[in-house]
Amino acid sequence: MRLMLSLLLSSLALPGWAAEGTRIQVTGEIIDTWCYYSGVMGGPDAVVGSAHHTCALWCSAGGIPVGLLAEDGTVYTVLKIAQDAGSASGDTQLSLAAHTVTADGMLYERDGLKYLVVSEVVSDMDIVNPTHEDYGTVPPFSFPEPK
Repeated sequence: MRLMLSLLLSSLALPGWAAEGTRIQVTGEIIDTWCYYSGVMGGPDAVVGSAHHTCALWCSAGGIPVGLLAEDGTVYTVLKIAQDAGSASGDTQLSLAAHTVTADGMLYERDGLKYLVVSEVVSDMDIVNPTHEDYGTVPPFSFPEPK
């Protein structure tokens, strides 16, 4: 009885989960979503480019999903890139950390969040955003003020 009730409830919930995707092509940087959303390393400008590359690698390798920060400021949580099975720690995600790419894939939206299943990375422009020399120390509180 419990199993039948569970199956009935889950089948009723499926239409809410099944959503039609929209094919899009978007250009932006593959980012570390933890540091971007949490602000732990400073503002959004501090967690892009070569200034944040190593941290982006560690977060992805540790299981944090990657995102794609589009040129217009929209963030897409990447659920999959090409043949990699997940949104974090796959070879493709690690090789693209902090790179600016143009991705072709399916966009899904739910509760105001945007998810992207990338079928193909159309172009990889490598890391194009600034370094620590351009930003200064990131985050600014990482070194104490001189007395």
